[in-house]
Amino acid sequence: MMTETEKKPSWDELAQLAEDGSSEALQAYLHELPASDVALALSRMTEEEQSNVVTTLPPEEAAHLVEQLPDVQAIELIEHLQPQTAAAILEQLPSDEQADLIAELPDREAAAILDEMDPAQAADARKLSQYDDEVAGGLMVTEFLEYGEDITVANVIEDMREHADEYRDYDVQYAYVCDADKRLTGVLRLRDLLLARRGEPIADLMIRDPRSVQDQTTLDELFDFFESHHFLGVPVVNGTGRLLGIVQRKAVDEARSERHDSDFLKTQGIISEEIRTMPLLRRSRRRLAWLSVNIVLNVIAASVIAIFQDTLAAVIALAVFLPIISDMSGCSGNQAVAVSLRELSLGLVRSEELMRVWMKEIAVGLINGIALALLIGIVAWLWQGNVYLGLVVGVALCLNTIVAVSIGGVVPLVLKRLSVDPAIASGPILTTVTDMCGFFLVLGIATLMLSQLTS
Repeated sequence: MMTETEKKPSWDELAQLAEDGSSEALQAYLHELPASDVALALSRMTEEEQSNVVTTLPPEEAAHLVEQLPDVQAIELIEHLQPQTAAAILEQLPSDEQADLIAELPDREAAAILDEMDPAQAADARKLSQYDDEVAGGLMVTEFLEYGEDITVANVIEDMREHADEYRDYDVQYAYVCDADKRLTGVLRLRDLLLARRGEPIADLMIRDPRSVQDQTTLDELFDFFESHHFLGVPVVNGTGRLLGIVQRKAVDEARSERHDSDFLKTQGIISEEIRTMPLLRRSRRRLAWLSVNIVLNVIAASVIAIFQDTLAAVIALAVFLPIISDMSGCSGNQAVAVSLRELSLGLVRSEELMRVWMKEIAVGLINGIALALLIGIVAWLWQGNVYLGLVVGVALCLNTIVAVSIGGVVPLVLKRLSVDPAIASGPILTTVTDMCGFFLVLGIATLMLSQLTS
């Protein structure tokens, strides 16, 4: 009998159940696994095994499986399915999930899947996928309860009974009331509906002139809205007031979290989201696009040392301080980048305010640079007994700190003005530039003071 420690890994178990063709057993096993284990198991399976698992499940269960996966993994899975199978699964997903996945698929695969989907759902998915991921239109769902102003409580209750199977998957907290032109005029709380007389018009119960947001409202504006209002969701309207969908608080929170994760990856040179189940050459190509730029910058930085190799040979102690100065300056620059990115995300600074940001950073850089210069200068003096060595490394660190915070504070704003993601300002590029400046300052000042350093 197989002991607990001898159990098959979850990916082997899933593959075996799918191969056996027992949909019920496969569903039961998946329901026992935590979401994180489901994602792990699928990542360890081959494309054929993954497809076999998905096709063995009913579309509703396959859609539930897809919802548990990170977007990048879900996209990979959908890509490997036949268009008919992928369409049947996507039809079971919420409209915002449909749009997100379709927008990330290659154009050919996306078109083939949309052709197989229900025409109404396909039309909605096409519309939603045209919105940016970080505006209300890209975050909203189009599954909501909508009624005309002229109907009664009894009409609404009857409609909900007739379409119970469809509405059961909706996140129903409110119903939305619109006029004949589909413009939002009120919000109806379901509690008020259930306690009202059946013959009462819903126009008498609804909350008039409800809060709403435009379809182009940004993620940061949505976050501020939900911080100020204790709502679970907010209606989304277009320029004419026509109701388009609902943005839920949880969707905004998830989008903010994903943005932070994405910004962190970009600071490390991972421009596009990556997981290790992606094709090897695609992963390599994405990383090389960044590393090839970085190696050029590193060669330039190394060439600075080559230019001053005679100075370095004459005062070998300088080699000890080169990495210290470059690392400390890089840390200062990254702090400035972090503040600029934060202020940009909060709307506290505009991309054209370069001079204001620069002056603020120079002030901080000067104070911190002097403090750090005194510390490293004293260490160098005590170590070698040469006050001029302390002066060289101290002045170089002070100046390079000012350079680093200037670059780190200003470059995100410049990139923002150029419509380039400002998160790429930090990481390898900033580090390499501060290295280059640090090497130049240390060795350049040391060359000017060579006679004092070697005496």
